[in-house]
Amino acid sequence: MTFYVITGAARGIGLEFVSQLSADSSNIIFALVRNKSSATALNNLPGSNINVVEADITDVESLTSAANAVAGATAGKLDYLINNAGIHDHSKATLDAFPTKDALDQDLLENFRVNTLGTIHATNAFLPLLRAGTAKKVITISTGAADLDFANMTGSATQAGYAISKAALNMAIAKFAAALKREGFVFLSISPGLVDTAAAERTPQESEQYKAFTQALTKMAPNFSGPLTSQTSVKMMLEVIYRWTIEDTGAFVSHHGNKEWL
Repeated sequence: MTFYVITGAARGIGLEFVSQLSADSSNIIFALVRNKSSATALNNLPGSNINVVEADITDVESLTSAANAVAGATAGKLDYLINNAGIHDHSKATLDAFPTKDALDQDLLENFRVNTLGTIHATNAFLPLLRAGTAKKVITISTGAADLDFANMTGSATQAGYAISKAALNMAIAKFAAALKREGFVFLSISPGLVDTAAAERTPQESEQYKAFTQALTKMAPNFSGPLTSQTSVKMMLEVIYRWTIEDTGAFVSHHGNKEWL
């Protein structure tokens, strides 16, 4: 049996990780969500090897409870932790254009609290189980928006809190890797590519803006053929995750396994 914990598993990429991994009956999945009752799509997945556990990555007590629940079901072992939970703000303001200082502070601090600190706390909560596991792999979902070269190439100045918090998270993962390489841990920050998970939630105006954005990316990156589905993105990421070794622990790569973010 191979044991997985996936945070932020109620929808989007996290849900797709659960779906694909649970297709193999030798995998035992622990899907972490903030609210079981509202995780309808997750609860409807057919796998008998899926265990839904409530936890909020910004609440250390709930993470401790979740880790204890997983430990009780696995004899204290865990092979893979997939840190997917986080927030993705859609702020259109650039750093110099927030209406007030407090609005700027709130945006940056909330993104850091969830995306950076929350993931650090989740990793710490499950480290004792990972130490007893076989794979010892900690995978963290990042974003190409956190890459300096990509930001400069695209001229993207909005959603600053999200990008900054993910850049800080990449460094946190590198620090974990440096501290735990000697124990055989493999840490990896991976960008899923541009994944269209919000199509059903967009207004017509937002849909047009998104279309224009993807067309602009196509001009800048000739190999970019449009947004990925969650299914394709997760399939590509799993291929990278399974081949990643301790020699490159702490890296930040794309779903291609390199610095090609689209």
